[in-house]
Amino acid sequence: MLDPVTRPPGSLALRCSRALLSPWSRLSLLAALLLTAATTVVLYEPQRMLAAGWPPQTSGAGAVVLFGLAYGVCTAAFVPRPILNLAAGALFGTQAGLAAAVAGTVLGAGISFTLGRLLGQDALRPLLRGRWLTAADGQLSRHGFRSMLAIRLFPGVPFAAANYCAAVSRMGYAPFLLATGLGSIPNTAAYVVAGSQAGSPTSPAFLISMGFIVVSGLVAAGVAWRKRHGLRARAAGRAAASTAEVAPERTLEQAGAPKAR
Repeated sequence: MLDPVTRPPGSLALRCSRALLSPWSRLSLLAALLLTAATTVVLYEPQRMLAAGWPPQTSGAGAVVLFGLAYGVCTAAFVPRPILNLAAGALFGTQAGLAAAVAGTVLGAGISFTLGRLLGQDALRPLLRGRWLTAADGQLSRHGFRSMLAIRLFPGVPFAAANYCAAVSRMGYAPFLLATGLGSIPNTAAYVVAGSQAGSPTSPAFLISMGFIVVSGLVAAGVAWRKRHGLRARAAGRAAASTAEVAPERTLEQAGAPKAR
């Protein structure tokens, strides 16, 4: 009689661990985390807690630090940054509010980038096959700092979407975080000033900050329009170049083929 084949110990555990650590399993975990975060924001509205002066038992530098930490977690959970920026200005004034908002912006971007890089990159990169997606991925991968700096300076792309798109690309942590910190200062400062001056809407500081917000939005729309057409032109040029490379090969094959008699 033949002896039964014995499986090495731990093979089932090894297969289970590979299945749990597979790219699509990690992507499913990322989707579950993002869905839970979005649902929590809709149900509990943590931005109201921040705008109301949370936490009430702290003050001074401790309150600013806690606000910055909460700001980062909230932005990773899809809380709109303009609301948090206005709250930062209303609670802490221009200087401290700007420091807390920028620090929270960088923290939230880092959290989103890390989640996207660890849980989503391996599964999503093979899906980047469209012309626009390929061109955008190439732009972020080769020119990460200046591309992300332009996105932050002219906020036409949603904050969370930009974070996860950058995470799927090959952009490094350092240029991503540095571009986020530098590029988010002007627009964040405008909202923080508007929040600090909300009690006097006719003041010059409030009017200037609101004008900057409107102008930056219009400029962002124009930049996005030009960038879209630029990506489309690059993708069309690459497609034409690949077609031109294939055409001579087909011509040579046809020229070398014997004629049918």
